[in-house]
Amino acid sequence: MEIATIEELVSENHLLRKINQYLDFSCIPEKVRPRYSEDNGIPSLGPHVLFKMMFIGYFYGIRSERDLQ
Repeated sequence: MEIATIEELVSENHLLRKINQYLDFSCIPEKVRPRYSEDNGIPSLGPHVLFKMMFIGYFYGIRSERDLQ
């Protein structure tokens, strides 16, 4: 078995690394907090992850959320 990190697998000049440098998603959780239930059901993905998935879909022409998974 070989263990690899994401740093080893994705080149430094990859498009998504460049985007990550300039887009700050840290404000999203606070803005959407009223829409999330913290004590009902299973924990969800962080909302910033969902926004990042939408951007990836846009940049790579993936039209379905199911295809992003």
